[in-house]
Amino acid sequence: MRYVSLFVVLVAVTSYRNEFSLAACSSRWTQSGKRAEGSLDSFIASEAPIALRGVLDNIDFYTWTRDSALTLKLLVDTFIAGDASLQPEIEDYIHAQAIVQTVANPSGDLTDGTGLGEPKFEADLTAFTRPWGRPQRDGPALRATTLITYSRWLLANGGRSNVTSTIWPIISNDLSYVGEYWNRTGFDLWEEVEGSSFFTTAVQHRALVEGQALAEQIGKSCLACESQAPEVLCFQQSFWNGRFIVSNINNRNGRNGRDANSILASIHSFDPDAGCDDTTFQPCSSRALANHKEVTDSFRSEYAVNSGIPEGVAVAVGRYTEDVYFGGNPWYLTTSAAAEQLYAALYQINRLGRLDVDATSLPFFQDLDPTISVGSYPSSSDIYTAVTSAVKAYADGYLSVVQQYTPPDGRLSEQYSRDDGSPLSAADLTWSYAAFITATDRRSSIVPPPWGASAATVPPASCAGTSAPGTYVTLPITCAVNVSEVAVTFNVREPTIYGETVYVSGSAAALGGWDTAKGLELNANRYTSSDPLWSGTARSLPAGGTVEYKYYKTGTDGVTVTWEGSANRMFSVPEGCQRNTVRSDVWQP
Repeated sequence: MRYVSLFVVLVAVTSYRNEFSLAACSSRWTQSGKRAEGSLDSFIASEAPIALRGVLDNIDFYTWTRDSALTLKLLVDTFIAGDASLQPEIEDYIHAQAIVQTVANPSGDLTDGTGLGEPKFEADLTAFTRPWGRPQRDGPALRATTLITYSRWLLANGGRSNVTSTIWPIISNDLSYVGEYWNRTGFDLWEEVEGSSFFTTAVQHRALVEGQALAEQIGKSCLACESQAPEVLCFQQSFWNGRFIVSNINNRNGRNGRDANSILASIHSFDPDAGCDDTTFQPCSSRALANHKEVTDSFRSEYAVNSGIPEGVAVAVGRYTEDVYFGGNPWYLTTSAAAEQLYAALYQINRLGRLDVDATSLPFFQDLDPTISVGSYPSSSDIYTAVTSAVKAYADGYLSVVQQYTPPDGRLSEQYSRDDGSPLSAADLTWSYAAFITATDRRSSIVPPPWGASAATVPPASCAGTSAPGTYVTLPITCAVNVSEVAVTFNVREPTIYGETVYVSGSAAALGGWDTAKGLELNANRYTSSDPLWSGTARSLPAGGTVEYKYYKTGTDGVTVTWEGSANRMFSVPEGCQRNTVRSDVWQP
């Protein structure tokens, strides 16, 4: 089966702010039934295909720059690891980003690069103009990293012309933005706090480092990469307070600073060829492990589901303890991230062949072995074997928490209740699925390509708040292969009563050819009293064709058909590269 292309749909993974009805989501998910059971290995085996489909088959109203890039990075890594079927999705993403970069929006436009800091766009790639937390400066860096990773694969496999003519201009725009605006404040990972974010700074440093390497490889220049990467790394050190990473600074948010933002930054900075480097906060570094303890321990007394769980045993993990969104609950993605950092740390420790414990990391390791002391333990030692086994068990514990609170159908929402673990908030959150996949990959020692962290670990002796003026170019929109069929998502808003179902039918065979017995049934998964949305996707409408269509609904008896009023609707199906499009309608009386 072919899943929905990611050209338009990527990705609705942070649609938790003001997009969902609390009452509707709560009522939908509180009856979760029996939890997932069995061994952790069996749970991973059964959940893995559900999670991959959750990533590939998720469609919604907006595309986020950051979240699209994070999800595509997973798909690029999976493609490089051998899943060739994902390449069309990656190429669709590249085409979409070439368009999005040129769209003027409330953050600005491409003339001076400011528009690249816009966090989200409508599903049809037009500007989202309503109020939002903007700018968000991590998106361009994450997009650059995703495209750089794919470009390196192309260069090794005969795709140099695609890199230099199509992909590099997109990357270059993003690197120019990072170099010019990295030392200005913006909104954080959770789109709530305006200031300086550790996550943003970490991914900006990585993008500049690997951007410089790619530029040299293809004979291009990235002056911002060369001049600004050391300064970004220098600034990154200011988030460390001696005990943990203060995830957001240069703001007055009143929080204690312990935030899963920092754990996510560590796993996105993970370089399998790097050592346990503190300056880049590698997963096995003393700073990152100490921070892991501080962040996860902060939730032990915060949630009822964690009651009585001692330090050194996995718990449900949220965003930060002061969180009030949706009542402030643990999240599937942050709990998976807590596991992923530890799996990545084990990979690095095993590769080094020794376990180093210093005063900074000692409290973390003492939770797992109270007798351990500061020292360096070779892989041949009993302590190394015992402690690394304990770290593995500790990491498995976090995935076991995910298992415990996953409903029997395997669907991962955004959050689960702090009181009883029932799934809450946005359903089928793409990031929840992606975080589960990357955590289980690291558990299996499946790791992403290195990015050069080991050669970028020495910051300047003193930091300078510099920047590099950017150069921004508009890329001609081209594609290698024109599509023959397009997936069309139909969204219509119509209040209904229990038992009624909305359909769409029309002139195309995929819409039933006006036969009400063959129409496309829409779903009410995101229906709320304030937003009565029915939605469904027809997978194969001929590209370039003209389609007439109309909505109808069946009554509570499942038989009576009521068509909407007025004339038939009509639209032209896109042609060229575009594999997806969206129709957003309101029922015609």
